[in-house]
Amino acid sequence: MNLLHKYRFEAFLLSFCLLLFGSLFFPHGLFENLLEPAFLILNISMGFAIIYALKKWRRFYTILFLSTLVFELVDCFFGFKDHTYLQLILFALLAIYYLVVTLSIIREVWHTQEVTRNVIFGVMGGFTALGLISFFIFLGIEMAEPGSFSGLDTSNPTTESQSLLYMAYITLMSIGYGDIIPNTQIAQKATVLVGLLGQFYLVIITGVVVGKYINQQNK
Repeated sequence: MNLLHKYRFEAFLLSFCLLLFGSLFFPHGLFENLLEPAFLILNISMGFAIIYALKKWRRFYTILFLSTLVFELVDCFFGFKDHTYLQLILFALLAIYYLVVTLSIIREVWHTQEVTRNVIFGVMGGFTALGLISFFIFLGIEMAEPGSFSGLDTSNPTTESQSLLYMAYITLMSIGYGDIIPNTQIAQKATVLVGLLGQFYLVIITGVVVGKYINQQNK
């Protein structure tokens, strides 16, 4: 456990990259049906290595982690496709869990006194996790009001989710190709919010870490 805690940011970022980019290296069917759920479960577990370090609210975080993990495992083996309320519960658990993990990473990075390789991985993991939070925001809006975004691949729920995940990251990075467009007012405001979050993270969080590193080198 001590070794996992030491490399918690590296493990979280690596498992996240496997989840996001695994389809580039593995056959589509193998990745979608087997590896993607496995990588998600791995990433959820690596996230717990981060939030478990927080002594305050540790019991709540443990319950949240176990609930999220159990629901995800049940969905992997049995599927919630025909149970809308179970899909909503899983969505809520994942959204809350990753919000807690993301805030925990940002908090640790913000309060660090010494900039190490571990902290650099923390900065990268925090930004990557922020993209997933943005995805949950967009997905929640689309679930509540279908058609909020045009240009989505709606051939099935999986490809629609992938389109929103893509939208979340290109908005967070302020790329904005324009192939997916927010139609409703709430979707437009959410898109602006995600763009601002990306800029705030890069300017403030990354800027603070760079400033600490420069001061550290000048001592």
